[in-house]
Amino acid sequence: MTRTSGGRLAAAIIVGLAVLPLSGCLYAQIPEHPPTDQDPITTDEPIDEPTDEPADGLPSSMSFDDGADVPSTAYIEWADGFFADDGWKITKPDDGNGGWAYGTIDDVCIAQFWQGDISSLPLVDGDDSASSDAVLAYVLGDSTTAADITPLAGTVQLGYGAGGAPSLDARQVVGADDGRDWYITARAFTATGYGVYLITDCTGGDIAATFSEIVEKNPVVITP
Repeated sequence: MTRTSGGRLAAAIIVGLAVLPLSGCLYAQIPEHPPTDQDPITTDEPIDEPTDEPADGLPSSMSFDDGADVPSTAYIEWADGFFADDGWKITKPDDGNGGWAYGTIDDVCIAQFWQGDISSLPLVDGDDSASSDAVLAYVLGDSTTAADITPLAGTVQLGYGAGGAPSLDARQVVGADDGRDWYITARAFTATGYGVYLITDCTGGDIAATFSEIVEKNPVVITP
Protein backbone atom coordinates (compact mmCIF):
# COMPACT_ATOMS: atom_id res chain seq x y z
CA MET A 1 0.00 0.00 0.00
CA THR A 2 1.05 3.62 -0.34
CA ARG A 3 0.71 6.66 1.86
CA THR A 4 -1.06 9.80 0.76
CA SER A 5 0.37 11.84 -2.10
CA GLY A 6 3.15 14.34 -1.40
CA GLY A 7 3.03 18.11 -1.41
CA ARG A 8 1.04 18.49 1.79
CA LEU A 9 1.60 21.69 3.76
CA ALA A 10 3.14 21.53 7.23
CA ALA A 11 0.33 21.45 9.77
CA ALA A 12 -0.77 20.16 13.16
CA ILE A 13 -2.94 17.26 14.15
CA ILE A 14 -5.32 17.41 17.09
CA VAL A 15 -6.39 14.23 18.82
CA GLY A 16 -8.89 15.15 21.47
CA LEU A 17 -7.43 18.44 22.74
CA ALA A 18 -3.78 17.64 22.07
CA VAL A 19 -1.99 19.67 19.38
CA LEU A 20 0.63 17.61 17.56
CA PRO A 21 3.20 18.88 15.03
CA LEU A 22 3.14 17.42 11.52
CA SER A 23 5.67 17.38 8.72
CA GLY A 24 5.70 15.93 5.21
CA CYS A 25 2.61 13.97 4.18
CA LEU A 26 0.53 14.12 7.34
CA TYR A 27 3.29 12.41 9.34
CA ALA A 28 2.74 13.07 13.03
CA GLN A 29 4.58 12.96 16.32
CA ILE A 30 2.41 11.51 19.09
CA PRO A 31 2.70 13.23 22.49
CA GLU A 32 3.67 11.09 25.45
CA HIS A 33 0.67 12.06 27.59
CA PRO A 34 -2.04 13.65 25.41
CA PRO A 35 -5.41 14.70 26.87
CA THR A 36 -8.13 12.23 25.95
CA ASP A 37 -11.31 13.80 27.35
CA GLN A 38 -12.77 14.69 23.93
CA ASP A 39 -13.42 12.15 21.18
CA PRO A 40 -13.15 12.77 17.44
CA ILE A 41 -16.44 13.65 15.73
CA THR A 42 -18.68 10.62 15.16
CA THR A 43 -20.91 10.07 12.67
CA ASP A 44 -8.71 -1.63 -7.28
CA GLU A 45 -11.20 0.68 -9.00
CA PRO A 46 -14.00 2.40 -7.24
CA ILE A 47 -17.40 1.17 -8.33
CA ASP A 48 -20.11 3.49 -9.62
CA GLU A 49 -22.77 5.14 -7.47
CA PRO A 50 -24.08 2.97 -4.61
CA THR A 51 -27.01 0.78 -5.62
CA ASP A 52 -26.69 -2.46 -3.66
CA GLU A 53 -27.61 -3.50 -0.15
CA PRO A 54 -25.02 -5.59 1.72
CA ALA A 55 -24.76 -8.93 -0.08
CA ASP A 56 -26.54 -12.06 1.12
CA GLY A 57 -24.78 -13.72 4.03
CA LEU A 58 -23.26 -10.47 5.35
CA PRO A 59 -24.51 -8.57 8.41
CA SER A 60 -26.82 -5.63 7.71
CA SER A 61 -24.36 -3.46 9.65
CA MET A 62 -20.61 -3.90 9.99
CA SER A 63 -19.26 -3.44 13.51
CA PHE A 64 -15.66 -4.36 14.23
CA ASP A 65 -16.88 -7.70 15.60
CA ASP A 66 -18.98 -8.28 12.47
CA GLY A 67 -15.77 -8.22 10.47
CA ALA A 68 -15.21 -11.82 11.54
CA ASP A 69 -18.19 -12.78 9.35
CA VAL A 70 -16.65 -11.37 6.16
CA PRO A 71 -15.44 -14.20 3.88
CA SER A 72 -11.68 -14.27 3.34
CA THR A 73 -12.27 -13.97 -0.42
CA ALA A 74 -14.55 -10.91 -0.17
CA TYR A 75 -13.82 -7.85 -2.29
CA ILE A 76 -13.94 -4.55 -0.37
CA GLU A 77 -14.18 -1.18 -2.10
CA TRP A 78 -15.54 2.33 -1.93
CA ALA A 79 -18.67 3.09 -3.93
CA ASP A 80 -18.01 6.18 -6.06
CA GLY A 81 -20.90 8.43 -5.11
CA PHE A 82 -19.19 11.59 -6.42
CA PHE A 83 -18.81 10.31 -9.99
CA ALA A 84 -21.79 12.36 -11.24
CA ASP A 85 -22.14 14.79 -8.32
CA ASP A 86 -22.20 18.43 -9.44
CA GLY A 87 -20.80 19.54 -6.09
CA TRP A 88 -17.54 17.62 -6.50
CA LYS A 89 -14.77 17.32 -9.09
CA ILE A 90 -11.86 14.94 -9.63
CA THR A 91 -8.65 16.39 -8.20
CA LYS A 92 -6.55 13.22 -8.52
CA PRO A 93 -7.59 10.44 -10.92
CA ASP A 94 -7.25 6.84 -9.83
CA ASP A 95 -3.52 6.21 -9.50
CA GLY A 96 -3.73 2.48 -10.20
CA ASN A 97 -2.62 1.76 -6.65
CA GLY A 98 -5.96 2.13 -4.88
CA GLY A 99 -5.99 5.89 -4.42
CA TRP A 100 -7.93 8.83 -5.90
CA ALA A 101 -9.37 12.14 -4.73
CA TYR A 102 -12.29 14.50 -5.23
CA GLY A 103 -12.55 18.17 -4.31
CA THR A 104 -15.53 20.41 -3.74
CA ILE A 105 -16.24 22.75 -6.64
CA ASP A 106 -15.44 25.74 -4.42
CA ASP A 107 -11.98 24.24 -3.67
CA VAL A 108 -12.64 24.31 0.08
CA CYS A 109 -12.46 20.55 0.81
CA ILE A 110 -10.73 17.47 -0.58
CA ALA A 111 -11.68 13.83 -0.01
CA GLN A 112 -8.82 11.37 -0.54
CA PHE A 113 -9.86 7.72 -0.85
CA TRP A 114 -7.75 4.57 -0.69
CA GLN A 115 -8.59 0.87 -0.82
CA GLY A 116 -6.37 -2.20 -1.06
CA ASP A 117 -4.13 -4.83 0.49
CA ILE A 118 -2.95 -4.07 4.04
CA SER A 119 -1.60 -7.52 4.85
CA SER A 120 1.96 -6.16 5.16
CA LEU A 121 0.96 -4.01 8.14
CA PRO A 122 1.11 -5.27 11.75
CA LEU A 123 -2.52 -6.39 11.88
CA VAL A 124 -4.03 -8.10 14.92
CA ASP A 125 -5.77 -11.26 13.74
CA GLY A 126 -9.50 -11.04 14.43
CA ASP A 127 -9.31 -7.49 15.80
CA ASP A 128 -10.48 -5.05 13.14
CA SER A 129 -10.39 -2.12 15.57
CA ALA A 130 -6.73 -2.49 16.57
CA SER A 131 -5.85 -3.25 12.96
CA SER A 132 -7.62 -0.09 11.81
CA ASP A 133 -5.36 1.80 14.21
CA ALA A 134 -2.42 0.16 12.44
CA VAL A 135 -3.68 1.63 9.17
CA LEU A 136 -3.97 5.08 10.76
CA ALA A 137 -0.44 4.73 12.12
CA TYR A 138 0.81 3.92 8.63
CA VAL A 139 -0.90 6.96 7.13
CA LEU A 140 0.53 9.22 9.84
CA GLY A 141 3.98 7.66 9.45
CA ASP A 142 7.09 8.96 11.25
CA SER A 143 7.46 5.73 13.27
CA THR A 144 3.93 6.06 14.66
CA THR A 145 2.54 2.71 15.85
CA ALA A 146 -0.94 1.35 16.43
CA ALA A 147 -0.20 1.42 20.17
CA ASP A 148 0.36 5.19 19.87
CA ILE A 149 -2.89 5.66 17.97
CA THR A 150 -5.26 3.47 20.02
CA PRO A 151 -5.70 5.77 23.07
CA LEU A 152 -5.96 8.83 20.83
CA ALA A 153 -8.42 7.73 18.13
CA GLY A 154 -12.19 7.46 18.28
CA THR A 155 -14.67 5.06 16.70
CA VAL A 156 -16.91 6.55 14.00
CA GLN A 157 -19.16 5.10 11.32
CA LEU A 158 -18.69 5.02 7.56
CA GLY A 159 -21.44 4.32 5.07
CA TYR A 160 -22.27 0.70 4.30
CA GLY A 161 -24.49 -0.49 1.48
CA ALA A 162 -27.24 1.39 -0.34
CA GLY A 163 -27.84 4.99 0.65
CA GLY A 164 -24.67 5.25 2.69
CA ALA A 165 -26.27 4.41 6.04
CA PRO A 166 -23.53 5.06 8.64
CA SER A 167 -23.28 1.56 10.07
CA LEU A 168 -19.71 0.44 9.35
CA ASP A 169 -17.32 0.95 12.28
CA ALA A 170 -14.06 2.76 11.58
CA ARG A 171 -11.33 4.49 13.56
CA GLN A 172 -10.54 8.19 13.26
CA VAL A 173 -8.06 10.86 14.31
CA VAL A 174 -8.72 14.54 13.68
CA GLY A 175 -6.38 17.43 12.97
CA ALA A 176 -6.33 21.20 12.60
CA ASP A 177 -3.93 24.08 12.04
CA ASP A 178 -4.57 27.74 11.21
CA GLY A 179 -7.98 27.29 9.62
CA ARG A 180 -7.22 23.93 8.03
CA ASP A 181 -8.88 20.75 9.33
CA TRP A 182 -8.51 17.00 8.72
CA TYR A 183 -10.32 13.83 9.59
CA ILE A 184 -8.28 10.69 8.91
CA THR A 185 -10.53 7.62 8.99
CA ALA A 186 -9.66 3.95 8.41
CA ARG A 187 -11.19 0.47 8.53
CA ALA A 188 -9.23 -2.77 8.36
CA PHE A 189 -10.78 -6.15 7.62
CA THR A 190 -8.48 -8.75 9.12
CA ALA A 191 -10.51 -11.61 7.64
CA THR A 192 -9.43 -10.51 4.17
CA GLY A 193 -6.22 -8.55 4.74
CA TYR A 194 -7.79 -5.57 2.98
CA GLY A 195 -8.77 -2.13 4.17
CA VAL A 196 -9.87 1.38 3.28
CA TYR A 197 -9.00 4.85 4.46
CA LEU A 198 -10.32 8.35 3.85
CA ILE A 199 -8.71 11.73 4.45
CA THR A 200 -11.13 14.64 4.62
CA ASP A 201 -9.20 17.91 4.31
CA CYS A 202 -10.88 21.35 4.48
CA THR A 203 -9.50 24.88 4.50
CA GLY A 204 -12.41 26.82 5.90
CA GLY A 205 -15.93 25.50 5.53
CA ASP A 206 -17.73 22.94 7.67
CA ILE A 207 -15.63 19.79 7.80
CA ALA A 208 -18.19 17.93 9.93
CA ALA A 209 -20.91 18.49 7.32
CA THR A 210 -18.49 17.57 4.54
CA PHE A 211 -17.51 14.34 6.25
CA SER A 212 -21.18 13.46 6.72
CA GLU A 213 -21.81 14.02 3.00
CA ILE A 214 -18.85 11.84 2.06
CA VAL A 215 -20.05 9.07 4.34
CA GLU A 216 -23.59 9.24 2.94
CA LYS A 217 -22.59 9.25 -0.72
CA ASN A 218 -19.56 6.93 -0.69
CA PRO A 219 -20.35 3.79 1.32
CA VAL A 220 -18.02 0.84 1.64
CA VAL A 221 -19.26 -2.11 -0.42
CA ILE A 222 -18.34 -5.71 0.43
CA THR A 223 -18.83 -8.38 -2.23
CA PRO A 224 -18.44 -11.97 -0.94
